[in-house]
Amino acid sequence: MNEFSVTAEELRAMGRIAVLLGGDSAEREISLKSGNAVLQALHSLGADALAYDPSERGLSGLPDFDRAFIALHGRGGEDGVIQGALETLGVPYTGSGVLGSALSMDKHRSKLLWRGAGLPTPPFHPLRGADDLHRAVEALGLPLMVKPSREGSSIGMTRVEAEADLRQAWESAARFDTDVLAEAWIEGEEYTVSLLGDQVLPSIRLQTPRGFYDFEAKYRATDTAYHCPSGLPEREEAAMGALAREAFAALGGEGWGRVDFMRDGSGNLWLLEVNTIPGMTDHSLVPMAAAVVGMGMPELVWRILRGSSGVRGRP
Repeated sequence: MNEFSVTAEELRAMGRIAVLLGGDSAEREISLKSGNAVLQALHSLGADALAYDPSERGLSGLPDFDRAFIALHGRGGEDGVIQGALETLGVPYTGSGVLGSALSMDKHRSKLLWRGAGLPTPPFHPLRGADDLHRAVEALGLPLMVKPSREGSSIGMTRVEAEADLRQAWESAARFDTDVLAEAWIEGEEYTVSLLGDQVLPSIRLQTPRGFYDFEAKYRATDTAYHCPSGLPEREEAAMGALAREAFAALGGEGWGRVDFMRDGSGNLWLLEVNTIPGMTDHSLVPMAAAVVGMGMPELVWRILRGSSGVRGRP
């Protein structure tokens, strides 16, 4: 891996950096790990960076910073809320803007938009009440996936194999969000593609002995396998990368992010979701893909930070 450094002039241009971490979402603990990893990388480059937890300090201290690196996961961090606050305060920030963040966080509306744009995503059915449970099975068949529309890290998600288990899955998801989605189960391999500016990083094939790549497989299990490069033929790798860019752009994504896929037995790709603030922990996928192309954590973090050069929509 190439040694990476930045100049004193580049550091001065970035100014004082707030690394936003923690928050009060269900993903707080993961955010703390991501934020501290980002902070360590920035310090290794000599950047003037400080940890800033909005749930403890509020927003009043943010105007004291020249820009913000957002490492907040879940509600309040990925859904456009903190982005809107930073816009109002005039503080440049990393990643997608208000609209791209809000759309990407909302799996239901992401899928509506993709479907309208002619992009492939598994069939789905909203679960707004008990009457929708049988309708979802009729529309989608079994097994199916039940998920809260606006949560990350697979929180509240359940694979349902029998209709008798659907109510419990719906109630479990509804503890996290009033908007719950049932999605047709795609049998096949799960992939993820990381985007960094104009660069598409190598895809990762995820393999777990669990039913799917859930919270346990992501953050705790030791038997999750990550294949990067994923082993796809070059033409299929390029097609997946192109679809990732198109899906990300359709939702208004900017700067960096990650697009998750299923690939069925016939080789068809199905869009699952977009993550506009992916994890940056030791289990995380974007740093893993970056490492395969020789990019260490400091360079990855710096390249993300460089995308925070202005506040959205202003000349």
